[in-house]
Amino acid sequence: MLLRSSWTPRLASNGTNATERVVLALADDIVEGRLAGGDRLPAHRDLAKTLQIGLGTVTKAYAILERRGLTRSVKGRGTFVAIHQAHGDRQIDLSSNAPPAALGARVLARTLTGIARKIDADHFNLYAPPGGHLEHRRVLARWLETIGLVVDPSQLVLTSSARQALSLAFDLVCGRQGVLLTERITYPGALALARRKGCRIQGVEMDAEGMVPQALAQALDGVAPAGGTAVYLTPTLHNPTTATMSAKRRRAIVAVCRRAGAWIIEDGVYAAASDGLPQLATLAPDITLHVNGLSKSLGPGLQVGVLALPPELCGPAQDLLQDVPMAPSAFSCAVVDEWLATGVVASVQRDLRHEARRRSRLAVSLLGASELVWHPDAYNVWLPMRRDAAEGVVSAATHAGVKLTPPQTLMANPKDKASGLRICLGGPSLDELTGALALLATLLKRSA
Repeated sequence: MLLRSSWTPRLASNGTNATERVVLALADDIVEGRLAGGDRLPAHRDLAKTLQIGLGTVTKAYAILERRGLTRSVKGRGTFVAIHQAHGDRQIDLSSNAPPAALGARVLARTLTGIARKIDADHFNLYAPPGGHLEHRRVLARWLETIGLVVDPSQLVLTSSARQALSLAFDLVCGRQGVLLTERITYPGALALARRKGCRIQGVEMDAEGMVPQALAQALDGVAPAGGTAVYLTPTLHNPTTATMSAKRRRAIVAVCRRAGAWIIEDGVYAAASDGLPQLATLAPDITLHVNGLSKSLGPGLQVGVLALPPELCGPAQDLLQDVPMAPSAFSCAVVDEWLATGVVASVQRDLRHEARRRSRLAVSLLGASELVWHPDAYNVWLPMRRDAAEGVVSAATHAGVKLTPPQTLMANPKDKASGLRICLGGPSLDELTGALALLATLLKRSA
């Protein structure tokens, strides 16, 4: 004998037809936690009779809910809530822009075996020079060549993360009371770093390719810094909007900065997806500081950052590093060396690209493509909206057990009214992601 459903049938007050009213009523009760994962829904005929609607209407509504990932049907048993709510201890995190998991235990075991045969014990017995061992800088220079950036190892500084490399870049060319121009909406980690360092942040207008050269030129004309002037931007898969600059746009940005005498800080952590587009550091090596790291392109556990510098900044960087050395672990550098030699780097990047595309398509299918901004190789999607609306969705999602990036952390100008939702796709399992996106789709529909 089948158990009865605990749901009290109702129709939502809004909705254009009976099908949509059933969908909204059930989706709301799932999102709000009134129905828990595993709860049974009423049988089709029972619900149709109770609500005095057609059987076909109920069947269509249940099919929509299943496509959104909110329910699942089991042959011979009925329809059940598919989402396990996280109102208690655990949230599904869509706020951290991490890559999907791509490394298996077998690859790691082979890596450890390979490292054991050739690792240099001196790298463990001695302190590293401030910018990293020369051998490790050569390894990272080889890795940068895979994204089309050729740099002399003597112009590289190695750090324990890309964020450390970015912090050092800010210290070198912007500093306290300096002016940092960046995209109007940008990477929250960069904004937080710059604010802590006392930089004066100025947002620059964007379009579908990222920072607009004419807007940057106008902004630089009005700059009167007490310190340095730097332009921070992400030309490939911009975080959070996923915009990627064409080669023409990159050259235009370089030309504007060169005329204004401004330094460029290029965030290249997603540059592995640039498909032959030139890095800004290739176009203007004398004025560009290129920031990169391995956590986005290979895996979060590989904590190696790298900063490629113009020759005139190598000395000042070494001076700063005397006080706060940032060199990565010898073990992490040995892993990179082994993976470059054995082809693992290329293999992992192919796997990450495949998984990013699968997750992007999932997001588009559940959230809709009309307003969503996305790129098949990005680990996030972007949904532009007013700041107050975005804050409301973030709050509702938190209550439903889904963590999103607060919109104000992405804004160069905290008073700007335009913002949006950064929805990160890489961290959760595919099942968790499906459930979280389904919940988010319901919240967005209700908000609209």
